[in-house]
Amino acid sequence: MKKIFIISLAFVSLLNFRMNAQDERSQTAITTAVPFLLIAADARAAGLADQGVATTPDAFSQQWNPSKYAFISKQQGVGVNYTPYLSSLVNDIGLGNLTYYNRFNERSAFAASFKYFSLGEIEFRQNANDLGLIQKPNELTFDVSYVTQLSPTFSMGVTGRYLRSDLKLDQVSEAEAANGFGVDVSAYYQSEEIAYNSFNGRWRAGLTISNIGPKLKYDDAGQEDFIPTTFRLGAGFDFLLDEYNRITPSIEFAKLLVPSPQDFDGDGDIDASDNAEYQEISSFGAIFSSWGDADGGFSEELQEFTWSLGAEYMYRDVFAFRAGYFNEAEEKGARKFVSMGAGFKYTIVNIDISYLFSTSAVRSPLEGTLRFGLSFNFGEDYYDR
Repeated sequence: MKKIFIISLAFVSLLNFRMNAQDERSQTAITTAVPFLLIAADARAAGLADQGVATTPDAFSQQWNPSKYAFISKQQGVGVNYTPYLSSLVNDIGLGNLTYYNRFNERSAFAASFKYFSLGEIEFRQNANDLGLIQKPNELTFDVSYVTQLSPTFSMGVTGRYLRSDLKLDQVSEAEAANGFGVDVSAYYQSEEIAYNSFNGRWRAGLTISNIGPKLKYDDAGQEDFIPTTFRLGAGFDFLLDEYNRITPSIEFAKLLVPSPQDFDGDGDIDASDNAEYQEISSFGAIFSSWGDADGGFSEELQEFTWSLGAEYMYRDVFAFRAGYFNEAEEKGARKFVSMGAGFKYTIVNIDISYLFSTSAVRSPLEGTLRFGLSFNFGEDYYDR
């Protein structure tokens, strides 16, 4: 049985997913409920440094930009991924993801996905002879999307999401599981193929606002926590070098539309009274106010953006090689890493793998984790991507 202090460390690490250095800069980092929604749930996106809003459509577009399903080349698909978390400490914490999509005509598609984040088993004992009480905290989401093409090059979609966060520990608190919902809106642009001097090309762009919804509340007396409402904007370009070779560089920006920690009373410290006023901010109002509420002004607002660069090389639509770099300001979490990945396609089966290397002094919980993804795409062919 795992030692309790190791499990406790893993539990605390999850609740602070946006890992912060233990100094003054961590005071301004933004934290939310259900932070597992910020983890890349598929190996392909992970290999591109957590990009997916403007990359080519695949079975796992549901997390990043469901509007891409309106341009996917196969009629139906199923994808499954499992991501170990804190694997250097324990072996029973991880994120599972199951996705299904159906492009039921040339213009429209729907998709559904299920995510389950398990924090493993935590054992409580009163003494050495106690049989112990096993707790299994977990979080999950279930969502459904509908998307449609508004023109031959542009599509939009809407997603509804059910959230459940069951982190109660009977030996620690009286909290109950929190239930909530969120809504995503998304848009995707994919140009027609353009002939240049020595190659053909295609532009891509995407935008999403995800997890728009009320705060989560774990008990009647406790505070409410914002869910991770996130703005994402990305662009990419396909270099179609010939019928066998394609290179797609891409860039993506993201920002949490959640209020920044603020010194409301101006006493130079963020304390309990500031937190009480923070709680009064509405989740819907924060979507607008979060663009300009940081105490440090515009320069601090810019620090709240993360950005990533990625590139994918595809050979004959069979072999893929990927790489990316992700950057977050040190004052806002200090996540910085390089990712690498590969993919292989055989008939209807796609296999993806990825690996992450931290480049920050704050080590990523996914450091040293090899992620695998498996998807099946079948049914009618629409056109090549």
